[in-house]
Amino acid sequence: METIGFVGLGKLGLPMAENLAASGFPLVVYNRTAEKAAGLVGNGAELVDTPAKAALQGGVVLTVVSDDKALLAIADEDFCRALGTGVHVSMSTVSPDTSRTIAERHARYGGQLVTAPVFGRPAAAAARKLWICTSGPVEAKERVKPVFDVLSQGVFDFGDEPGAANVVKLAGNFMLTAAIEAMAEASAMGEKNGVPREALLNMFMQTIFNCPIYVNYGKAIIEADFEKVGFSNLLILKDMHLVQKTAADSRAPMPMVNLLVDRYLSLIANGRAHQDAVSLVLGAAEDAGLKW
Repeated sequence: METIGFVGLGKLGLPMAENLAASGFPLVVYNRTAEKAAGLVGNGAELVDTPAKAALQGGVVLTVVSDDKALLAIADEDFCRALGTGVHVSMSTVSPDTSRTIAERHARYGGQLVTAPVFGRPAAAAARKLWICTSGPVEAKERVKPVFDVLSQGVFDFGDEPGAANVVKLAGNFMLTAAIEAMAEASAMGEKNGVPREALLNMFMQTIFNCPIYVNYGKAIIEADFEKVGFSNLLILKDMHLVQKTAADSRAPMPMVNLLVDRYLSLIANGRAHQDAVSLVLGAAEDAGLKW
């Protein structure tokens, strides 16, 4: 099997890298905190001390990092030069403009960018149940298909334009967060009228909203364990800011995203930056004078 470079061993990246290793892909890995790679190294992966060393000449390298700033810093001239005519698979949630910039950087050295953000929490990554959105050159996407087969339960392609998959990912995160807000507001209204949120949400999860987002996040709202973090408030606020910018650049009004940004700003201002994004429900509850 082809050796894969892998940069970013966070909550999503680490189980993805572990699945690739378990499937027989030799790995060359980089992470800012080298200790996180210990298990992979123990299973044969090579640990390197710069991202550029994970970008093997003419090879395939995956990046799974937290934001645009981190990705732009990793995919610098040294990284793109080292990869040369290879394929960079960017699996982070970033702006479409960032992907276009990185695609241009790679093109100067004959390289190609496949944009491939994912839907799914760390447990889904560990279970190989991610959904992947892709955009980029057809031949590059074909080359990395065996990698996607290991990591996901399905891939949806959105053409050649490098930023297209990022737009889809941002749209999905917006709809996901709007669903949490809708459940939060409905729950607050129910509780103010004597209907427990458990009873209200359980009914809808079994009937007209019996779909993964409402079921999974409905259960999380009922449990109210905001310290069990799959996706932090800090990261989802970053995504909602990206939605705001993309919508503004496109002249596509999205008034609801402004509410979501304010909800997360309030949570972060009140010391909840590193709680799970489902703690969004606290905003509607507190507005209604409810205690959690």
